Amino acid sequence: MQLTSTSLINGAPITREFAAGDGDGFAPDRNPQLAWSGVPEGTRSFALICVDPDVPTVADTVGRQDMTIPRDQPRCDFVHWVMADIAADVRELAAGSCSDGFVAKGKTAPAGPAGSRQGLNDFTGWFAGNPDMAGDYLGYDGPYPPFNDERMHRYFFRVFALDVATLELPTPFTASDVHRAMQGHVLAEAALHGTYTLNPSL
Repeated sequence: MQLTSTSLINGAPITREFAAGDGDGFAPDRNPQLAWSGVPEGTRSFALICVDPDVPTVADTVGRQDMTIPRDQPRCDFVHWVMADIAADVRELAAGSCSDGFVAKGKTAPAGPAGSRQGLNDFTGWFAGNPDMAGDYLGYDGPYPPFNDERMHRYFFRVFALDVATLELPTPFTASDVHRAMQGHVLAEAALHGTYTLNPSL
């Protein structure tokens, strides 16, 4: 199975259009176009997950003018998008079809292919302590890495072909829930990634 995009070049920088933040605040936050081919026989649905594995683990180093986040600081995953139960006949998500702007407190009913379900991204936890922003962030919200990070962030888009039409998931669900529910049902996987930084020195 292959995953391609007219919005992203594999391994290259992601443009501002598909990011949640830029140097001045929020960016357009449109989801990139994604298309997949070479789908294996027996596919009954797809799942999609987008993860940044380069997120700092020391919260009090983020966003500070008096220091940079060391490149070798331990990192963790940050989920930007998770979608399940994408119908077996779907082969493309158009740019901006699932997200066309950042919504404070999160999108309550993000658009998506008929029958699909979108889960919580990790802005849910990031904004949990902020009364102006706290909420359930469903669907796609793009890159918004710390401006003081010495590391270039990578964003991996992964599509999974599954042998089941629906996954057993709670409401709401997370990427971890999808990973658990997919166990033993993945027929194929395809991925691509882009990069993004707000550090002017990178």
